[in-house]
Amino acid sequence: MAKTVLILSGSPNPQSRLAGIISHLETTLAARGVDVDHLAAASLPAEDLIFGRFDSPAVQEANARVARADAVIVASPVYKASYTGLLKTFLDLLPQKGLEGKTVLPIMIGGTIAHLLAIEFALKPVLSALGARRFAGEVYALDTQVERKETPGGVIYELQDELRERLDAAAARLAGETADAAVRV
Repeated sequence: MAKTVLILSGSPNPQSRLAGIISHLETTLAARGVDVDHLAAASLPAEDLIFGRFDSPAVQEANARVARADAVIVASPVYKASYTGLLKTFLDLLPQKGLEGKTVLPIMIGGTIAHLLAIEFALKPVLSALGARRFAGEVYALDTQVERKETPGGVIYELQDELRERLDAAAARLAGETADAAVRV
């Protein structure tokens, strides 16, 4: 049975530098035989998120996708020293133990190294409150490590070697821990 990793993006901009990181992770995981699903919180109806509509068909389907995944990558840009409010509104709609039994990999990107601890002090506590206990590390990237280029064929991203190496190592850990968890079940 193939492992499935859901990449949950909290970016309101589908062409942000975070998209370059997500694209790299998708490619890396797919090369390891992992099925990758991608859920952008921005694709969910704003009113459902803001008004906490647990019964919304779109929210229920998004929650079902999280439930089906063996592992979840939670990715967000840093906004005001934390993850985005967009991501928070979706996480608030997950069931109380929505991440229980899943391996989780938090990813954040910010403009300065000063926000490096946003993963530890802002994101991981919320993920833990949702039942996450197995973390496959974490990756914090600087905006300057991802170059976004407009081309006639669309936007392309170039990641610095050091960041690419850290993402590849995190993807390998995630794939390995997900496989180990499947064996324990």
